[in-house]
Amino acid sequence: MTPRADSLTVEVVDLIGTVVVRYHEEYEHAAAEHSLTGAQARVLTLLSVEPLPMRKVAERLKCEPSNVTGIVDRLEARGLVERRPDPADRRVKLAAPTAEGARTAEALRTSLHFAREPLGKLTVAERTLLKELLQRMLGVAPE
Repeated sequence: MTPRADSLTVEVVDLIGTVVVRYHEEYEHAAAEHSLTGAQARVLTLLSVEPLPMRKVAERLKCEPSNVTGIVDRLEARGLVERRPDPADRRVKLAAPTAEGARTAEALRTSLHFAREPLGKLTVAERTLLKELLQRMLGVAPE
C-alpha cells in the first residue's frame, strides 16, 4: 500500500493541475483563433523549433504516427507546413514550417497570455528557481 501524500504535496499537485488545465484551455482558444485544432497548433509549434521526421513528432507528442501524418497533411494543405527530404538521409521526409507556418507559430506563442503573465509577476530569480525545480521533477539536466 502506498503511503498517503502529505497535505502540502496534495496542494502543490492540485495547483499544478490547475495551471495545466488553464494553459490547455488558453492554448485551445489561441489555436482556434488561427483556425487550428490544438493538435495542429502543437505540431506546428514543435516544427517551428526544428524540422522533424513525423516519427519524431509522434514520439514527442506521445501519439500514433498515423495521427501525425493526418495533422501534417492538413497543415500542408493550408500552406503552413511542407515535407522535404532529410539532408542526412534522403529516404526520410522532414516536416518543416513554411514562412507562413513560422509566422503562425510565433503568433500562437505570443497570444498565450496566461502562460506569460503569471510568470511575469515572479522575479527573475523566482522564475529561474521554478525552472530548475521543474527540470529536477522531470529528470531533465539543467542547462
